[in-house]
Amino acid sequence: MKTSKRSASKRKTKRKAPPYILVGVLLIAAVAVAIVIRKPVNATVAVPAASEDGRDTPPAENAKADTEKHDAMQHDGQSSKNEPAFQPTVLNTAKPSIATPVGMSWIPGGEFSMGAQAPAGTNDVGMKATYDSRPIHRVYVDGFYMDKTDVTNAEFARFVKATGYVTVAERKPRAEDYPGAPPENLVAGSVVFTPPDHPVSLDNYFQWWRYVPGADWKHPQGPSSNIVGKDDYPVVQIAYEDAQAYAKWAGKRLPTEAEWEFAARGGLTGKPYVWGDEFRPHQHWMANTHEGHFPDTNTAEDGYVGTSPVKHFAPNNYGLYDMAGNVWQWTSDWYRPDYYKQLSAQGGVTRNPQGPDSSWDPSEPGHKKKVHRGGSYLCTDQYCSRYMLGTRGKGDADTGTNHLGFRCVKAVGPNASMMAAKELQKPAFPKS
Repeated sequence: MKTSKRSASKRKTKRKAPPYILVGVLLIAAVAVAIVIRKPVNATVAVPAASEDGRDTPPAENAKADTEKHDAMQHDGQSSKNEPAFQPTVLNTAKPSIATPVGMSWIPGGEFSMGAQAPAGTNDVGMKATYDSRPIHRVYVDGFYMDKTDVTNAEFARFVKATGYVTVAERKPRAEDYPGAPPENLVAGSVVFTPPDHPVSLDNYFQWWRYVPGADWKHPQGPSSNIVGKDDYPVVQIAYEDAQAYAKWAGKRLPTEAEWEFAARGGLTGKPYVWGDEFRPHQHWMANTHEGHFPDTNTAEDGYVGTSPVKHFAPNNYGLYDMAGNVWQWTSDWYRPDYYKQLSAQGGVTRNPQGPDSSWDPSEPGHKKKVHRGGSYLCTDQYCSRYMLGTRGKGDADTGTNHLGFRCVKAVGPNASMMAAKELQKPAFPKS
């Protein structure tokens, strides 16, 4: 999860924080772990009403207490009584009415069990990764097409060349968004993973993340870095509106959280990993994750210290690459830790859920966040094990990092027009 460089900077400014904070240094809110305003469509759940700007809405006190009680049980390694189990996936049999677009895979859709349960023997880190992914609940999604890979540097470059688009990280922060910030501190940049050279405690993520002026999609680690020779690597340092802009230009959209999970499962039911039951079947690396001691040492046993080419590791049953590890991926859903409980309480099957009306993260009230999925090359069972299927990440919509990218989908069924109707009207692409 990550805090927004803009919202956090503004918050710290009001507290008369030191000038270096006013730059927007506070951009992350944990390594593992997002902003379109919409109401659930065809969903069987009632969620708290959203404000016009989608600001967070905390749950009712009794619901909050219920959630805290459930989380406490999970923290103690217990499972709630009568917790729903995974049920078989029922695939749609209808065939698509159009030819499969280049670079995409047909995802048939259907009814499946959504969420996560920690595999037997999972450590405390793994247990925590499933807290906001419970209870398991039934969901139906229409069929759709999904990009086989994360959007690459080459693809994003074509978009920028065609439109002149300028990403959030490349734009100079506006003084009105940071009252009291010295003008010299209002510089464009983004957040970069900067590992320490020695072991550190894992209770302060500022020890391995920092705001780097000049960091953007062309310079992922800062102005001295570049993407030369990395056309087939996933584009990173992408904020939510950047991903939306690309998707609109490409005639696509971002996936809902439910669509993303259905696609990632590849027709499998209740498996902890995209590829099956074991993290390393036959001692084979199946995804780009963190090996060694986090955060100071990555032994690159899987072949990579940072990101990897988008088709290096084997695809899932639907031909989708990197649905676990490498880089996190944006979804269109607001983040709420209590959303699955709301869906489950309604009973039955939720059809084509669009996420809750509003964002709420108890660890950072006031931050509008979207759901991230898939984990990244920084995920490890020492700190973040959200490469596990069904687990959820979260992040502020105005924030990109060097371990966050995206992929797009294209709907051909009823939810095609439904999603289009719910898209925010966007201004013209920012240009330099």
